Amino acid sequence: MMRQNISGGSPYEPKLGYSRAVVQGGWCFVAGTTGVDPETKAFPDSVLDQARNALATIKSVLEGAGFGLNDVVRANYIITDGAYMEEIIPALSETFGEIRPAATMIIAGLVNPAMKIEIEVTAFKG
Repeated sequence: MMRQNISGGSPYEPKLGYSRAVVQGGWCFVAGTTGVDPETKAFPDSVLDQARNALATIKSVLEGAGFGLNDVVRANYIITDGAYMEEIIPALSETFGEIRPAATMIIAGLVNPAMKIEIEVTAFKG
């Protein structure tokens, strides 16, 4: 089965050697996605707003690849502060409340101090 690399248009993709998503067979692997505002290109102060931005980007990438949020089977959440877990619940439940993918949440530093969350998903259509 043919591999399809999907670009999000970031100048970092070729520099760092990654794709926004990769489709292989019935799988779509979406790279870690942060919550930059698509209009201003800045990171909102609110981790909830960042989570919603990241999830909107992920939804768009999945749809562009022929997948949907209902196809998500795995989600990884990286937050920079454990207190953010409670704050992002509305965004996660709005997006995945009925889908309920297998998930992991990790507390770790991200490459830009303005980033408070990064979300990575895997989707499968079989």
